[in-house]
Amino acid sequence: MREYPCPQCQTNIHWRSDNAYRPFCSERCQQLDLGAWAQEDYAIAGDDNENDASTGVLDPSEENI
Repeated sequence: MREYPCPQCQTNIHWRSDNAYRPFCSERCQQLDLGAWAQEDYAIAGDDNENDASTGVLDPSEENI
């Protein structure tokens, strides 16, 4: 069985399909990671100048029409 570290606490755990919190070792580690994303401690790299308006997905001039 494959062993790997929990991404949050680094505890070695086995990759098992019955672990509902996989890839984390526990609900606590899963919630800590989710909280870090919610507080924007993590981010996916992107272009700072790119947003919905500059990509044409959202046209601010048509807002509330």
